[in-house]
Amino acid sequence: MILTKKNKLYFTIQDYVMIIVGTILYGFSFNAFILSNGIVTGGVSGICALIYFATNHLIPVSASYFVINIILLLVALKILGLKFLIRTIFGVCSLSASLSFFEWLLHGTPLLHDQPFMSIIIGAFLCGAGLGLVFSANGSTGGTDIVAAVINKYKNISIGRALLFCDFFIIGSSFFLFHDVEKIVFGFVEMFVGNYVLDMVLNGNRQSVQFLIFSQKYDEIADRIIHELHRGCTILDGVGGYSRKPVKVVVLLAKKSESVTIFRLVKQIDHQAFISQSIVRGVYGEGFEQIRT
Repeated sequence: MILTKKNKLYFTIQDYVMIIVGTILYGFSFNAFILSNGIVTGGVSGICALIYFATNHLIPVSASYFVINIILLLVALKILGLKFLIRTIFGVCSLSASLSFFEWLLHGTPLLHDQPFMSIIIGAFLCGAGLGLVFSANGSTGGTDIVAAVINKYKNISIGRALLFCDFFIIGSSFFLFHDVEKIVFGFVEMFVGNYVLDMVLNGNRQSVQFLIFSQKYDEIADRIIHELHRGCTILDGVGGYSRKPVKVVVLLAKKSESVTIFRLVKQIDHQAFISQSIVRGVYGEGFEQIRT
């Protein structure tokens, strides 16, 4: 039990460090390459950029970002649960601090002068990578990320795709402020590149995987999979080809995003367990995709 608590603490700290790294990367790239070039992106950061430019730089992005997210967090409390909300609050505070720091450090000066398109590509790549790190640690930076997380919780839709619909509306509405088609195009370029990189960092977590777990402690493993991961599993009877001894095999189907959690759980119970993981195409039924006819 002590080892389990230590492992949980280690992985929790690892996740929070990952969230901090991701928000720092996002805060830097957003200020250095995107906002400083007068480009409005998607998400709440895009809304805050609109407020920033509409008020002639009087209301900084970091301030409006923090206020809007407090409202969204209160709304999302019942849907996403307290555990998710705690990490989201941490992500919002971390990103707000990162945005504020780089606003002060860079003073709205672009890192690349007279190269708006290259700035957008670099900024989008780094912003997408930053968000990917945050989501891979089961965190969130708030804003439309909360909306995307809600959709992703109930529907088998990637986070990047969910954000896509919100971003279209926000970027398109910036035309009424700038009346500049070029800025709109740059905003859409940032959106596509950023969301693509986000999904790449998450490494296709929408995919499903199949686990074959060989362990003498199969009963405890199956019990914790059911009660902690809320996943069903099957225990099969097998016979060792060499030893001819009976063996139990736990068969489990899960989302790829749950793979790390499953490996951690099995290792905590039996570090000598033999595990086979494979990608499967098409898993249909409860907890996965619906059967369509």
